[in-house]
Formats: sequence, C-alpha cells, structure tokens
Amino acid sequence: MTDEHKNALAVGRVEGRAVREYLESLRANRPRRGRRRTPDSIRARLKAIDVELQEADPMTELKLRQERRDLEQELHQRSASVDHASIEKAFISVAKSYSERQGINYSTWREIGVDAAVLKKAGIARSA
Repeated sequence: MTDEHKNALAVGRVEGRAVREYLESLRANRPRRGRRRTPDSIRARLKAIDVELQEADPMTELKLRQERRDLEQELHQRSASVDHASIEKAFISVAKSYSERQGINYSTWREIGVDAAVLKKAGIARSA
C-alpha cells in the first residue's frame, strides 16, 4: 500500500467520523412531538415510580423498573454536555469533499435534516 493510499484512507476516516458525529447529533436533537421532558420532570417521575413500586403487582413492577432505568439513562444523557457547535464546525470543514467523494448531493443532505445554512457554509450548493 502506497503512502498516498494510506493518506487517502486516513482522510476518509476523519471525514467519515465528522459526518457521522454531526448526523448523530442532528438525530439526537431532533424535535419530537409533545411536551419536552425536563430534568425536574424526570426526577419527579422517578420519585413517583418509587412510590408505585411499593404496591405494584409483578407485571407492573417489571414495567416500572424498566421505565425507571430508561429515565435514569435519559437523565444521565441530558447531563452530559455535547458541543454541537464544534461538531457542526467539523462537519462544515469536511462536508464538501465528503459529498464529492461519496456522490451525495444537496437534496440528500436536506432530506436527512441538514440545515440549508450549514450546507451553504460548507460550500455545497443546490444543483440544477
């Protein structure tokens, strides 16, 4: 394997990682229907589950314990800070070359949820 080939593979890994992290960040922060839960509302539900568990039948207990585990995980994920701005900046720096190499056009990026302003910053223009 030549040095040029190795460098091309390394560039591909770096660009692919930046694109993947950005798309995962978009998916994780996608607006959902209904009222958004806050850390306080999650904590309140966890307390309510503890009370409900005291008199729950076995099947209800099973479901409550899973709900508690899910809520604890959600609370933990909310407390972990994600720097979306730096992820977006990394995406912008590689998106054009990644798109050209992979044959991904503007419309496909838009379909998956990438904002038009981000694509413009990345230098990806609408095609005719």
